[in-house]
Amino acid sequence: MRKGHITAMSHIKRIYTALIFIFLYAPIVTLIVLSFNKSKTRAKWGGFTFKWYASLFTNRDIMEALYTTLLIAVLSSAIATVIGVCTCLGLRKMRSGVRTVVLGVTNIPMLNADIVTGISLMLLFLSFGMRFGFGTILLSHITFNIPYVILSVMPRMKNLNVSVYEAALDLGASPFYAFFKVVMPDILPGILSGFLLAFTMSLDDFIITHFTKGAGIDTLSTKIYTEVKKGIKPEMYALSTIIFITVLILLILINRPEKETVNTDKKEPANTSVSSVVIP
Repeated sequence: MRKGHITAMSHIKRIYTALIFIFLYAPIVTLIVLSFNKSKTRAKWGGFTFKWYASLFTNRDIMEALYTTLLIAVLSSAIATVIGVCTCLGLRKMRSGVRTVVLGVTNIPMLNADIVTGISLMLLFLSFGMRFGFGTILLSHITFNIPYVILSVMPRMKNLNVSVYEAALDLGASPFYAFFKVVMPDILPGILSGFLLAFTMSLDDFIITHFTKGAGIDTLSTKIYTEVKKGIKPEMYALSTIIFITVLILLILINRPEKETVNTDKKEPANTSVSSVVIP
């Protein structure tokens, strides 16, 4: 009786997991299938074709929106990463009480509704008399990306061994050189995670971009929004498929298991990070 009960629960768990994956990925599979549909209508299969992929790269409006989206995502993520790392270095020097308050305030933009952030930034730019366009979108994306970078880098910064950095300074390394040789390798995984997270959030954003963009400039999200009224072009299906496959390949490459190397030479010291920063 007990064995049958365990088997039944195991089957229920498998069915439940399968349903979750179906609900998550069935829309994406539908999108990919439609990108190869020769017919423009979604209700009829007109045959297999690569026509929409060829047409995608000749569509000037979509290519300009893609270029703008990628440029804003890369620039905002890079600038937010630099600001976020500098902020984490400053937070480490603060007292614990002040640091807790600052981190709490930093987390507010992530918990705040996007529409509130978008309207607030729009009113701020209006109050300064700024002209809406590429610059306002970039500033907006930098603003909401910084907390995600801090969230990714700060745990690595907390586990940082300050003694190694101080030892490098005592051995003659400059603060700048010691930072990049001692501190940077330890926090690099957090920096990369923060950059990728900021890049994803910037690439995916619509509401904040919608409130801070000007006339004559579009990102992919705002471009799709304007096309919903007229009907989304099949080229968008092809572009979405390319983005999904690219992200999937990147995730596979990033999360592939690393080969463990065993150090058989017991006479060599395990930590050589301090000696490597000594300036002769």
